[in-house]
Amino acid sequence: MRKFLDRLYTNQSLVYKYFLYLSTLFLIVFFFPKGGKFKYEFSKGKPWQYENLYAPFDFSIKKSAEEVAQERLEIQQNQIAYYAYDNAVATSVFSNFSNKFPSFFTDENSDASQRETLRIAGEDILESLYIYGIVAREVIDRNTNEELYLYKNNEAILIEKEELYVFEDVGQYIRKQLRQNALAEFWPIYKNLFSDILETNVSYDRQLSEKEREAELAKISYTRGNVEEGKLIIAKGEVVEASNYNMLNSLKEEYESALWTTENVYFILSGYAVLVALVLMMLFLFLKRYRKDIYDNNTKVTFIFFNILLMVFLTTLVVKYNETYVFVVPLCILPLILKTFFDARLGLYVHVLTVLILGFVVPNSFEYIFLQIIAGIVTILSVSELYKRANLFISIGQITLIYIIGYFAFHVIHEGNIRNIEWLTFGFFLLNGMITLFAQPLIYIYEKIFGLVSDVSLLELSDTNSKLLKELSNKAPGTFHHSLQVANLAEAAANEIGANSMLVRVGALYHDIGKMNNPTYFTENQVTNVNPHDELPPKESAKIIIDHVIEGIEIARKNKLPDRVIDFIRVHHGTSLVFYFYKKQQELEEEVKADDFRYPGPIPFSKETAILMMADAIEAASKSLKNPTFVIINDFVNKIIAGQMQANQFLNADITFKEIEAVKKILKQKLTNIYHLRVEYPE
Repeated sequence: MRKFLDRLYTNQSLVYKYFLYLSTLFLIVFFFPKGGKFKYEFSKGKPWQYENLYAPFDFSIKKSAEEVAQERLEIQQNQIAYYAYDNAVATSVFSNFSNKFPSFFTDENSDASQRETLRIAGEDILESLYIYGIVAREVIDRNTNEELYLYKNNEAILIEKEELYVFEDVGQYIRKQLRQNALAEFWPIYKNLFSDILETNVSYDRQLSEKEREAELAKISYTRGNVEEGKLIIAKGEVVEASNYNMLNSLKEEYESALWTTENVYFILSGYAVLVALVLMMLFLFLKRYRKDIYDNNTKVTFIFFNILLMVFLTTLVVKYNETYVFVVPLCILPLILKTFFDARLGLYVHVLTVLILGFVVPNSFEYIFLQIIAGIVTILSVSELYKRANLFISIGQITLIYIIGYFAFHVIHEGNIRNIEWLTFGFFLLNGMITLFAQPLIYIYEKIFGLVSDVSLLELSDTNSKLLKELSNKAPGTFHHSLQVANLAEAAANEIGANSMLVRVGALYHDIGKMNNPTYFTENQVTNVNPHDELPPKESAKIIIDHVIEGIEIARKNKLPDRVIDFIRVHHGTSLVFYFYKKQQELEEEVKADDFRYPGPIPFSKETAILMMADAIEAASKSLKNPTFVIINDFVNKIIAGQMQANQFLNADITFKEIEAVKKILKQKLTNIYHLRVEYPE
């Protein structure tokens, strides 16, 4: 058991990678839609590339979502509304008429024989008004149909809209009826009487109308005919057109829903798992072979897998909600961010693998994969110097344009024209571009969570007005000037061999911040001829010199500098000797332990850290040159770097002899410029 635990502890990094691999595999398969995958790929307007396809079983031809939506809209627009007739109101109006009639028609305005005629005329008017009832104008105006159902006495009667009397227009109808009966002179009295007793008794019956609407909607058929087993659906080479396209889509949906049964579920899941496992394995193999430094760093590997999971999750979520919005997902954020933190090749490789995984999920997978890979390539080629805001906007504009052009081309291939083009999809591409702008704050969030460094952060750190560099300038001005010179030398060398010049420059600016604690013990900060080392034994002096590396790391961590910058502080002297004090100690005693005068290391592990070591040593030693000439500088640079190579300081750095020669060439040129060497003219 103990041996097993020891082995587990020794290989904990590898165990973590296995765990990350399996958990990512599980989550991706879990995110996938629960359904089988149709074994044929087809697109409208393209020839059928497989053998003749016959119906494997009976199935229905399903209507498209647009057709069903249109039928629903027509039902809603053409529905005849229901109105309720209130008998109680009508009865109350007739009763009030009988009770109030004598008080309006008296001996003063009519005689007894006239009153009977007037009473009968009023009752006739009420009878005609309340045959179908009176409705308020605001209620009837909402009904855009010319017909309606009047629910009266438990019976729905179909009537014309005009057969109802509008309450606001009743006065004109009453006056007209009185005129026809030669009773127009009594209109003022009738007006007062009817205005006192008339009420609306017809209202819109929302509950019954909605119930009938739902009943009609429920009758909508989602299919248009059946295809019998064995019928030819499409022949080889035949172009997929509207009719057979609908049949193929119906067969695809039927096949995938029928395939996902209890007995098949484990086979389908295992198939998905195998394919996704292969994709993730390709990523691990790529990292192990071509990006060993990233592969060995579990935080960076986790970061890459997290971003893949995030894109898969967002895309599957959108597809489950509404697959129409699949191009709103800003998939190009993935290569953009990976290029920012790592390099273009890794960014494109991960993007392609992610798109291949999503090909199982999205509709029209060929179109999707084609557009996303092209957009990813454009992202990699166009995005550079992300810390310049204009570059990001320009790149996103190019990416959006590629989406639009690609979609337009596919539409023309499928439809043969541009009449039915869905302009809303262009809006999705524009929205995709706007969301991609979120890459900037996302980069900042990732820096804080995963401890990574982007060019934006490096640009901020390179500002010499930053708090830490100003403190270095005040406490150790000579060291600050030395750091600036080293930064210029290292940046020029990095540009020459294609290394990360921004990272080298920032590393050079901060590599000697540990000297702030004891600035006068370093010659560049001594303003007098008094050297404090003269009063110290060589071993103690060497310890002070060596400790500036450890103290620099502590200061950097206290000021929350990124680990990538701290690495430059840690390795800029590698495991070299403090040679001056080592020799002085040898003068005092015969046997001297070299390790007491050796920097703790580690040695440089990248091109950038190797460049800094060369530039730092050459800039510092160049101060001892007297009357430098081209030949002296040439031999001087060769000697310094040869010594570092002989001490095996560059064994772990991925820098070639050719690149070292290029760095030497640049350093010689820069030193020549610093010392203003010119050809001596004859007097």
